[in-house]
Amino acid sequence: MSETLFSALVAACERHGRRGAGQWEDMKPGLYSYGDVLKMTLALGRLACKVTQPEEHVGVLLPNMASTVSLLIGLSAFRRVPCMLNYTAGTEGMQAACEVARVRTVLTSRLFLKKANLEEAVAALHGVNLLYLEDMRGRFGLVDKLWLMGFALWFPRAAVPPGDAEAPAVVIFTSGSEGRPKGVVLSHRALLANVEQILAYLPIGREDKVFNCLPVFHSFGLTAGTLLPLVSGTKLVLYPSPLHFKEIPKLIGDRQATVLFGSSTFLGHYARHAEPEDLMSLRYVVAGAEKLAEPVRRTWREQFGVDILEGYGATETAPVLSVNRPDNNRPGTVGPLLPGIEARVVAVEGIERGGELHVRCRNLLSGYYLPDRPGVLAPPWSSLGEGWYNLGDVAEIDADGYLTILGRLKRFAKVAGEMVSLEVVEALARAASDEAMHAATCVPDPGRGECIVLFTTDATLSREQLAQVARAKQLPEIALPRRIRVVESLPVLGTGKINYPLLKSWAEDAATT
Repeated sequence: MSETLFSALVAACERHGRRGAGQWEDMKPGLYSYGDVLKMTLALGRLACKVTQPEEHVGVLLPNMASTVSLLIGLSAFRRVPCMLNYTAGTEGMQAACEVARVRTVLTSRLFLKKANLEEAVAALHGVNLLYLEDMRGRFGLVDKLWLMGFALWFPRAAVPPGDAEAPAVVIFTSGSEGRPKGVVLSHRALLANVEQILAYLPIGREDKVFNCLPVFHSFGLTAGTLLPLVSGTKLVLYPSPLHFKEIPKLIGDRQATVLFGSSTFLGHYARHAEPEDLMSLRYVVAGAEKLAEPVRRTWREQFGVDILEGYGATETAPVLSVNRPDNNRPGTVGPLLPGIEARVVAVEGIERGGELHVRCRNLLSGYYLPDRPGVLAPPWSSLGEGWYNLGDVAEIDADGYLTILGRLKRFAKVAGEMVSLEVVEALARAASDEAMHAATCVPDPGRGECIVLFTTDATLSREQLAQVARAKQLPEIALPRRIRVVESLPVLGTGKINYPLLKSWAEDAATT
């Protein structure tokens, strides 16, 4: 595949027509055609060239809007590398991301920072030059306008430098759920290959409309929620935040969206705040980013008649690796691997079922920017050799090729010499109290190696209840948490994942007091 994001946009314009009204919309008044998106992409890319250098890593700090996507594609078209900053990560997280990718220029918007209450957090960033799009508009002069209207829109491929499918298209930062964020460098090839792979299993086309509230700084929101509609001709509604639980179901119904991507946590909140008619238009609801909770699956099926399709992936794989198919949805699995993905399960000492998952695929990252070597591309690593990537998840693949994720290897506790999956502990808690939220972590224990701590929103949940469920499921007593901590709510990252590092710090603080 030799396409870049920009050439894919141009090809979509040619295939689907530039003038189709309402192809994209965001929360600003008005609708966007493919021609409008192409015009914004060329204009914003040329404008960015006035304040950045070729090959420069440029921070993008903007919400889900058509102009944000246009800026991303425009930067990459003019040989800049857009680095999508997670504005929910706070000053510390954004600062760490800028440092690891050597970002010196950040493009943002005064209006956005004010509306999102981010002015103080962004002002505290150091070592970066903040440039506001509102201030830059005046730099797009008469010559630029003549270039755009008289040449670039007529000959878009000739208006930008030659593209390279293997060049960095974007840098996405890991959520920090396991420590300081890493910069994941994704090429044009990886992103567009993943779009092609997803479309092989999910027949999403021009008759569909995607409602995307997942942020484009997250690979799920970028690839599945944004680039897939761009390539396939699907209509797209961009919404700035997945956290508006009451508003989103009503907007889905109002816009008659047919496709929704989300995490289990977010989908659970939408279901609680939705009327049945709000979600009747949806054909496909795809869950990723975290394990789909059974109560969420059951609620969507019983109240809205929607069978959620659970998938699996990682930022490093652009991100989707597998997804359940509409014609053969198998709850409990994350579906078969997408076309062109090769996988091996490697045995792990102390873990009887499954093994560590390694993959080799076209949609693999080019490399990492790591905190100890900022700006230096570190290739992905696997014990299986070059071209393979170790996902760090314990998984098994059945005879039909369906993948089941058993847990994160880093999320196993070693208790009295035995490996215990913290996800099994959470499943045990859900079985005892399915209306509450639960998350398990572990802390050092001099007598047992590690001690499992369960955080729960159920103030009545007891170890005795958990023991009864464990006996019924024939689980060993060692899988029971030693301590239970009641919280009002579980801390969540901007991507929808539970903030396990914060929970671990809470558990460690409690252990020392």
